[in-house]
Amino acid sequence: MAGIPQRIAGDHGKSERRPDLASRFARLAGEGLGGMDGALLLIAQELPIPVYVTNRDGEIIYHNAAAATLWGWTPRRGEARWFASRRLLGRDGVPIAHDRSPMAEASRKGEAARPEELIAERADGSRYIFIPHSMPLRGHDEQVFGMLHVIIDITDRTTSEEDTQRLAAIVESSNDAIISKQLDGTIMSWNGGAERLFGYAPEEIIGESILRLIPEDRQDEEIDIVDRIRRGERIEHFETVRRHKSGRFLDISLTISPIKRGDGTIVGASKIARDITQRRRHEVMLQQQAQRFEILNRVSRTISQDLDLDRIVQAVTDEATVLSGAQFGAFFYNIVDAQGETYLLYALSGASRTAFESFDMPRNTPVFAPTFGGMGVVRSGDIRKDPRYGRNAPNRGMPEGHLPVVSYLAVPVISKSGAVIGGLFFGHEEADRFGPETETLISAIAGQAAVAIDNARLHNAAQIEIGQRKEAEEARELLLHEIKHRVKNTLATIQALASQTLKEAPAWERIAFIGRLHALSEAHDLLTTSDWQETGMEALVRKTLSPFAGTAQERMILNGPDFGLSPNRALLLTMVLHELGTNAVKYGALSREKGIVTVEWTIEESNGCRVARMTWRENGGPAVTPPSRRGFGSKMIASALRGSDGSVRFDYRPEGLRVTMEITL
Repeated sequence: MAGIPQRIAGDHGKSERRPDLASRFARLAGEGLGGMDGALLLIAQELPIPVYVTNRDGEIIYHNAAAATLWGWTPRRGEARWFASRRLLGRDGVPIAHDRSPMAEASRKGEAARPEELIAERADGSRYIFIPHSMPLRGHDEQVFGMLHVIIDITDRTTSEEDTQRLAAIVESSNDAIISKQLDGTIMSWNGGAERLFGYAPEEIIGESILRLIPEDRQDEEIDIVDRIRRGERIEHFETVRRHKSGRFLDISLTISPIKRGDGTIVGASKIARDITQRRRHEVMLQQQAQRFEILNRVSRTISQDLDLDRIVQAVTDEATVLSGAQFGAFFYNIVDAQGETYLLYALSGASRTAFESFDMPRNTPVFAPTFGGMGVVRSGDIRKDPRYGRNAPNRGMPEGHLPVVSYLAVPVISKSGAVIGGLFFGHEEADRFGPETETLISAIAGQAAVAIDNARLHNAAQIEIGQRKEAEEARELLLHEIKHRVKNTLATIQALASQTLKEAPAWERIAFIGRLHALSEAHDLLTTSDWQETGMEALVRKTLSPFAGTAQERMILNGPDFGLSPNRALLLTMVLHELGTNAVKYGALSREKGIVTVEWTIEESNGCRVARMTWRENGGPAVTPPSRRGFGSKMIASALRGSDGSVRFDYRPEGLRVTMEITL
């Protein structure tokens, strides 16, 4: 083929390819490329850059292997015009017809096209970005017979640039602080998140040392970080403290990654810092709440297991003083003695009783009146500045020698009935020690204390009433015994007189008369011992056990039919259940938060009598072991039931006490 130098045809030892190449270029020359240098086409065929040629009509009449690879197929003549990919699009994504492409426009004008970026889509849907360079091909007559197109694939370069721009946008828009620094600590970059977190503008901090952000007592952290980065060690995410421009400290989480040159040399580090101050604050608050709830639970357990008023009041005062953070606390409360007289007593915590012995009891002054009147909580950051303070003679404030009170908190303790039992008072010599959350917690303790004190007072009243009833019962029994004795003596005398008088009467008359006397005696006994009304069984059980369940009524499961109970049986059953309930609160299932007491009863006929069978079961309390000796309660229950034609059996099971009772009705 003329025009192909022999030195090219003979180079590289590719003699096996020469006939193919020669024949191909001969064919191309015969198809209209005769004006091109065959050597140029041979070189183009070997180029890694896509090259193709179109004639004046846009048909692709030549392309090299690189072009076919880029297009994803090898077009034959007549199969493609202007460009061989399926679709063309502008960089804005708008489709461009092939005959309106820059390659076609350049051919029509017969001049080189201005390079611009385009997007091409292959048959399989994949895309690439390229810049076409189109140049006219002229013959010896200088007439344009075609166009030479060189395609520059810039997909990788564009993707890299886009990735870089995208990364920069992410860094700048991140809420986290992203900082890069050299190994000597010099800050090299500073994003918007860093400015928001630390308060420095980029021009204030870039070029400065990273130590400006680190508190003095933590600067050893930075030394350790740099040493580990130099050694190529991985630094795990950790939490620490950094300093704001204003000087305040910030809790942050920190992630550190090394910065490397192309040869792998470590030249610095990037740091991502996230503000966790709010999270830490919440964690501290949750921890404080957990501690407070534990104290509340402890208070609840302590006061629910005790019916002694003095111990309850002291326990409430001690725990509330700790919970509030007060230096000292006091519980002033009213008590009514057996004669109906009311006294104001108090319990102290954080101070000795000698601190109050020389002072009068609090009066209903403007400061104390809201508490003793049950009108609400009084909380003051500095009670000395309260307009109600210092208005009463003779001291016009705290008397000399009084405990120093600046922060002041007073919460009324109000019974369920609405009566004011007393008040919890707390003080601290520093200002602003009691916040709203403290007020809420102490109010909760005051509510628990009111319930416990009500129960203790009910218990004390019940004990007094039991004593009074016992005395009355003993007097009544003595009177009845005397009446029975006198009645029997009288009836015996009448019987003797009647026997003497009626000895001449028929026998059946004497027998009838004596029978009537005995009937009169029995009726007299009945009338003197049974004149009360009946009581419903379900209401009696529920009312008797209600104080022991408190607000957690679901912990007391009651199940059984309702029926009438005579007065003496009602009193007997009340005493039995009261003893069992007291034992459960002190030592059994109700002494634990999840303990449950189940009381079930039935009524049956046995030997012509109605018999109530009752079972008391405890679960969820402390492990039970049989007692070494019988206590007063079990003795009382056993004696009372046996004395009333009943029976009782105590079963000390490890999982909980079980008591089975029978009461003849």
